[in-house]
Parts: sequence; structure tokens; C-alpha cells
Amino acid sequence: MASITQRIGALFRTKAHKALDRAEDPREVLDYSYERQVEMLQRVRRGLADVATSRKHVERQVDQLRESTGRLEGQAQQALTADREDLAREALTRRTAATSKITELQEQQASLQEQEEKLTEAAQRLQAQTDSFRTRKETLKATYTSAEAQTRVTEAVSGIGEELGDVGLATQRAQDQTEQMQARAGALDELIASGALEDATLPAGQDDMQAELERVHADQDVEIELARMKAQLPSASAPTETEGPDTPEDTA
Repeated sequence: MASITQRIGALFRTKAHKALDRAEDPREVLDYSYERQVEMLQRVRRGLADVATSRKHVERQVDQLRESTGRLEGQAQQALTADREDLAREALTRRTAATSKITELQEQQASLQEQEEKLTEAAQRLQAQTDSFRTRKETLKATYTSAEAQTRVTEAVSGIGEELGDVGLATQRAQDQTEQMQARAGALDELIASGALEDATLPAGQDDMQAELERVHADQDVEIELARMKAQLPSASAPTETEGPDTPEDTA
């Protein structure tokens, strides 16, 4: 019983693994992994584009502020020429603020430039990895497809299929049950022969004494029939006649 239980458990585990293999096609898993890498690469590229856009926006602001500082310096000179020191001072104050803003934007621009370089390097590295994975993915898919086809052909030719496990188990169970039934029949025969069990083939209510009487009666019938057959046999030939009385000897 334990061996049958173990075989059933092994069969269920085998079927579970096969079910998982069917549910999880490695080709689909490879395609899904590749799609995830492509999505990651696209996110990196979008981030790189956003950083590059921000950097260019800062560059335009710096250029505009530089133009503004030059214009303010010219206005300060014109104000001094016109003896408007207050206007010259205001222009120079604005020029100083613009210069300070330029310094701040330049620092931001440098930071964005550094981020852009890192993202560019990451995008290039990820692109190379994605291309390499795509090549390996297609190779693995082709290898799996070939192996799958070869396995199906081999199973079809050799008769090895997933049903063989069920057939083998059913055959073994039938053999075990047959052996158990044979052993049980032998044990019952021994019990009946020893008298521990009544023979179900005997008429109901018949005991051993009645059976013995019937056997004696049957033997008597046989003897009677045998005597009758002997009586019908041809009788034995009659004995030969005895010689007559001796003749008297001649007298001397």
C-alpha cells in the first residue's frame, strides 16, 4: 500500500510540474523580461530628455541675464552722463542681482549637465544590455522550440507520452489487486479444506455426516453396477470330460 501511495504522490508531483511548465512558457517569460528592459530603457531616455530640456532652459535664462547685465551697465553709464546718479545706482543694483542669478543658474546648469551625462551613460549601458539580452532571448527561444519539437517527435515515435504514467499506475494497481485476490482465494480454500469454513457449494443444511453417507451410498451403487457388468460377461468354457475307468490289465 505504501508503494502505491508513493507512486500516486510522484505522479501528482509530475503532473503538477508539467502543469506549471505549460502555464509558464519560458518563451513568454523571456519576451516579458525583454519588454520590461525596454520599458526601463524608455524611462531612462525620457528622464534624460527631461534633464536635457531643463538644462537648455537654464542656458537660455543665463544668456538672457547676461544680455540684461550688459544692457543695465549701459543704462548706468547713460544715467551718469545725464547726471542721474540715482538711475545709475538702480541700474547697477539690478545688474548685481542679475549677476548673482547668473551664478546660481550656472551652478544649476552644471548639476543638470552632470545628471545628463550620468543618464546618457546609463542609457547607453542599458541599451547594450537590452540588445545583448534580445540576441540571447531569441537564441534560447529557438533552442527551446527545437527541443520541444524533438521531444514531441520522440514521444510519438517511442510511444512515451504523459498518459504512460497513468497506464503504468493502473497496470500496477490491477496486478496488485489480482495478487491480493489470488492470495485470498487460496486462504479461503485452505480454510474450507480444514473445516474452519463451510463449503458454500454444498446444499444448504448439509453437514459432514450427510456428505459421508452420500459418498457410501455412491460407492454401493458403483459396486452394484460393477457386479451387473461382470454378470453380463460371456461365461467361461466348460471343463473337458474326464477319462473313463481304467481297463483291467491283461492277466498274465
